[in-house]
Amino acid sequence: MKYEAVVTDDLTTTLVGENLLLRLLGKVLYNEPDAKWLEGLVFEQIFSEIPFGAEQPEIIRGFEILQQWSTAQTNGILETEFAELKLDYTRLFIGLDVHRTPPWESVYYNRERMVFQEQTLQVREWYARFGLQAERINKEPDDHIGLEMLFIAHLASLALQAIELNDENKLNDILQAQREFLSEHLLRWGPAWAKLVKQHAATDFYRGIAHLTHGALLAIAETLEIKMPKEVTL
Repeated sequence: MKYEAVVTDDLTTTLVGENLLLRLLGKVLYNEPDAKWLEGLVFEQIFSEIPFGAEQPEIIRGFEILQQWSTAQTNGILETEFAELKLDYTRLFIGLDVHRTPPWESVYYNRERMVFQEQTLQVREWYARFGLQAERINKEPDDHIGLEMLFIAHLASLALQAIELNDENKLNDILQAQREFLSEHLLRWGPAWAKLVKQHAATDFYRGIAHLTHGALLAIAETLEIKMPKEVTL
């Protein structure tokens, strides 16, 4: 059944918040930590106000953890603190322990834990459909958790553009695309990934980000009236 939205101020506010949160999460998850950028988040008090899913328990918990982390950085991010963040990111996303918390969708669908599988190509086709291409195409799998979050954020921005143009057909097509991509891909493995990171993260920052990611997925599923698909696990 095709999703049909009613254009209201609440829908616009929801899409703005969704875009902001998922874009932030996508950047955090896909890129190695950058001290100046993180200090900017602290200075701007990014974790003091929830832009989307304010009643979702996982989001609330994530913001609590990240606000505490942010408050502790009153004198800037110390060199030792930043070193711990880099080490944690490496362990969770690219290092020797990455098999515990693999950030690529296809790994969750085969016993050999292989990347660049069927899911990777499916996701690549989704990106191309909306004029996007993975930054490191053919060098790194397109189905990275960060890229998939950025894709949903991109669709939210397109939906906002459709509202500005008063194009309800385009708006509903984009929201339907969100529903389909989430149902076929991100909602099937993203929550399982987030649970693993909550378990294995060594820093409050990435533990908080995992809670936020989990909560954002649950909140967007509720917003778009998506029945949660069966979760795939390692």
